[in-house]
Amino acid sequence: MTMQTRIAALALAAALAPALALAQAWPAKTVKIVAPVQPGGGVDLVARTVAEQLTKAMGQTFLVENLSGGGGVIASQAVAKAAPDGYTLMLGYVATHGTNPAVRKVPYDAVKDFTPVAMVAGTPNVLVVNPSVPAKTLAELVDHGKRNAGKLSYGSAGQGSLTHLAMEQLKQSAGFDATHAAYRGIGPAITDILGGQTQLMMPGLAAATPHIRAGKLRPLAVTGLKRHPLLPDTPTFEELGFKGFDGVQWYGIVGPAKMPEAVTKRLNEEINKSLAAPALRERLSGEALEPMPMTSAEFGRFIQADITRWSQLARERKISLED
Repeated sequence: MTMQTRIAALALAAALAPALALAQAWPAKTVKIVAPVQPGGGVDLVARTVAEQLTKAMGQTFLVENLSGGGGVIASQAVAKAAPDGYTLMLGYVATHGTNPAVRKVPYDAVKDFTPVAMVAGTPNVLVVNPSVPAKTLAELVDHGKRNAGKLSYGSAGQGSLTHLAMEQLKQSAGFDATHAAYRGIGPAITDILGGQTQLMMPGLAAATPHIRAGKLRPLAVTGLKRHPLLPDTPTFEELGFKGFDGVQWYGIVGPAKMPEAVTKRLNEEINKSLAAPALRERLSGEALEPMPMTSAEFGRFIQADITRWSQLARERKISLED
């Protein structure tokens, strides 16, 4: 080794030493994972599941802090402004880093203000109808909708939610109409479709499954790239000729922008390792969630693509919460 090569090697080692030391020392204290919702429900469950796994894996406490309000805006803004030292993380999901930025002006940049750490899991949306609707297939529903213009209505978890945008995507693609009824949450929306006040909707699979099993809702199609194990007989939109219906209700870990690369890499590796464990897969399946392991870079590209997808649809359908 020449003197010049030796000097270059020493310089590289010196440059990498702080990052290596940081990764080895972190976490030296409790790490907070902000859940942008009240306790209970899918977002909170995933946050607590990840916190529990990381606590076991790293020998340091990962604590969930619920910070609800503004459809996830308050938590997102707080985490975006936090120190990027790896001690404040957030359970980001399709609302905070997908649909919200698409339909409203939020006080944060869902891409630039965050470090994508690790995707955790996702669940498809399922198109369901009240059994009173005389449609056993998606093709029959589209035909029924066209022949009964103005007579169908669908519920959603709220204006600008994934359950709203996914249905608008279907209306646009299939060329039929249905009146939107926005509710405050998925619970009231499901209550009304069960009662026949609305005829169709596209909730997350976890929320719809009990009612499908009870025969109170009829599934016609699911989003995503493959059929879901809980509904093996229900085709995907893709199978039925509708392209671009691969959106899912997803959940992942993000942190403030400019987190140390070594910390981000370690977190990503530990989360992906946990997602490979059968016990965790079984726990997530109780919420109809499928693990979606990715590198941090892949997760970042996924977020950008999701925002682009829903922003384009919102423009085309003139959906905005600023109106």
